[in-house]
Amino acid sequence: MFEAIPPAVIYLLGALLVPFLKGRFRQAFALAIPLLGLLNYTAITEGVHWTVTLLDFELVLGNVDRWSLIFLNIFTVLSFVGILFIINDNKALDLSAGLLYAGSAMGVVMAGDLLTLFLFWEMLTLAAVLCILARKTVEAGKAAYRYLLVHVFGGVVLLAGILIHFATGGSLAFEEIELSGPGAWLIFIGFGINCGWPILGAWLTDTYPEASVGGLVFMATYTTKTAVFVLARCFPGESILIWIGVAMVLIPIFYAVIENDLRRILAYCLINQVGFMVVGIGLGTAYSLNGTAAHAYCHILYKALLFMAIGSVIYRTGKSKATELGGLYRSMPWVCVFCCLGAVSSSFPFFSGFVSKSMIMSSAVKLDTPFTTFVWAVLLFGAAGMFLQAGIRVPFATFFSRDSGVRCKEAPLNQLLAMGIVAFLCFCVGTFPGMMLYPMLPNPEASYDPYTVAHVADQFAFLFFGGLAFTLLIRSGLFPAEIRATNVDADVLYRRGGPFLYRIFDRGLNGANRIASALFIGVIAKHVCNFFESGASRMACWIMTPVWMMQGADSEQIEDNRQAFFRIARKGALPIGITASCAVVMLGLLSLIFLLEK
Repeated sequence: MFEAIPPAVIYLLGALLVPFLKGRFRQAFALAIPLLGLLNYTAITEGVHWTVTLLDFELVLGNVDRWSLIFLNIFTVLSFVGILFIINDNKALDLSAGLLYAGSAMGVVMAGDLLTLFLFWEMLTLAAVLCILARKTVEAGKAAYRYLLVHVFGGVVLLAGILIHFATGGSLAFEEIELSGPGAWLIFIGFGINCGWPILGAWLTDTYPEASVGGLVFMATYTTKTAVFVLARCFPGESILIWIGVAMVLIPIFYAVIENDLRRILAYCLINQVGFMVVGIGLGTAYSLNGTAAHAYCHILYKALLFMAIGSVIYRTGKSKATELGGLYRSMPWVCVFCCLGAVSSSFPFFSGFVSKSMIMSSAVKLDTPFTTFVWAVLLFGAAGMFLQAGIRVPFATFFSRDSGVRCKEAPLNQLLAMGIVAFLCFCVGTFPGMMLYPMLPNPEASYDPYTVAHVADQFAFLFFGGLAFTLLIRSGLFPAEIRATNVDADVLYRRGGPFLYRIFDRGLNGANRIASALFIGVIAKHVCNFFESGASRMACWIMTPVWMMQGADSEQIEDNRQAFFRIARKGALPIGITASCAVVMLGLLSLIFLLEK
């Protein structure tokens, strides 16, 4: 058995080397990195590994437990699928960004201290920005800039929280933190920005749709799921997370209903499903935390499949709006099949979402508070809304709605293979959870059986009435019409607020800077420079003027003497008599000062 190395090292080195390779060799190398990561994963064991001393701090690159291993498993699998999905174009930026993204996320889940976590956390931001820029459009550039601003702010908040937490006696160990004191709250908020919390998470739906076709697969996999991981590690059982999760489940559904861009619809549904995970963390029981880990694993699979299917449509047609698509099942039958499999994987029995989401809902039912019924009802409503949007509307609008007349080629083979692998995993995980998923969960003692008669019957009834509701709404014309529009939510705070603050700072701080520049550089600095350049000469002329007056010189002669004396003084070539006189005066002044001190 070979010795494992930090997974992040494999991917980060791969990301650095990819741009230097060409052609088929670059493709083979990029695919080999995730395969090496999978092999390396099999050699990683639980415990603390790979410690590095930096100054007086011990950085831990490998704090391995069951939480780390389940996230590392799915992150490694999706790194291979993501690279396979984009390998055909062989673009160095896409490939490097994907490997950097995967390696950074793995560094986060393996981190044993908050400083190591922060370093990899910031690498996630860099990788995401590269995934957006790889699309090479004006809108992608603007989205990347907004993403960078939001996440740099989030990184500053997180770093401030870590430093305050440590300065007030807290530990730098990446472990459970009590939510008290400014440091802990800043860490909490820093995690929340990446998690996509309401108000703080508007960046997600604003920037994800602008990423490159393959870049979005990595973005949908890593950023929010690493945030779920760190919240589960540091703040399990914090009741405020229940209500944050409830808001995440509820609010995005209303935006998804009126959204026209298919990738934005999926982004809203992504926030909705992350809300389930946040609720599970807030409940804090072994059962609900298992549900969070399981649902993160399963959601990564079926959401990646949906994003890849829509990405393939964009790759071939250049279109992503529901109003521009329809009838594509004729041109892209395999992509249609995979999209439908991704849709059913969110809720249908024998697919991944069925065996994970219900664990969190069951935990909410067991919640011993006056709000138990409300929380459960919101989760049920959110599940129904997500199924209507991601499970029915997205495949319907893309492939089965009125024929848009768009005709194109089927997706490339590498994209079909990537989608086929994920679809197969969705089925295997959902059909055999006791073999593939549940043994990896962080609390193996909290057992769960999804295939009870009651649960299966309830789920089929739920899906049947959800499909019936969608059909009736469409047939009756009551379903919100698909229109060309831009829906702005909380991102208005930085879309409008950012330029407003820029103007304030430009006119305020830059105005003050211009005044200071004119005063100090144009006036004070000028006179200081003049003094050091010719101050001694001017002072010598000023001293000699009374001497010339006593000698009877008129004003014209005095001015001639001043000009001549000034030129001589600047050269340091004064007559010996004047120099001796100045020396005598200086000695006299020094003697006077000495006598006065006595």
